Amino acid sequence: MNRHSLCAVLLVLLAVGGMAFAQEAAKKDPGPPPTVTKVVHGQLGWIESEFVPAAEAMPEDKFDFAPSHGEFKGVRTYLQQIKHVAAVNYMIGAAILEEKIPIDIGTGENGPDSIKTKADAVKFLKDSFAYVHKAMDAVKAENATAWIKSPFGDNQTTRLAMASSVVAHCFDHYGQMVVYLRMNGVIPPASRPQQR
Repeated sequence: MNRHSLCAVLLVLLAVGGMAFAQEAAKKDPGPPPTVTKVVHGQLGWIESEFVPAAEAMPEDKFDFAPSHGEFKGVRTYLQQIKHVAAVNYMIGAAILEEKIPIDIGTGENGPDSIKTKADAVKFLKDSFAYVHKAMDAVKAENATAWIKSPFGDNQTTRLAMASSVVAHCFDHYGQMVVYLRMNGVIPPASRPQQR
């Protein structure tokens, strides 16, 4: 048997073995389906695991950075992005819990003016995610689609809509922050090669 034939046989054996493994894995019972609460926690945890490290990745001396040319004119700075996301996290969490926002989040969706340092901004962000996780505990199958007051205007929404909105909102700003990081020569943590 020549070298090419041997390689071909090995490739076929690997492919067949891989298919057998995949079929066996598909037969295994995944267990009971997750609860609504577990699903919304999982989605929030996913963006939190990317957003917080991205917030921490920017050097402190670049926290006031915002692109200013072309279509970027007037966009939020890096610090303002973090404060905005954290403030909205609190707003959505309070809506889900149907309670008053537990801290001062500043004017509108901008976050407190008193937060000016990287350390304070990252703490505000982490605390906001902890609060939203608390709110996700309140999202159950039996109340996920019940009407609640929206934190954005004078209309009604649902807990499930707010739970998905907080994740979508964070991902929207995460994408913007990735651009800011790369414009400053910083590779976002989620894009770095994994160390094994």
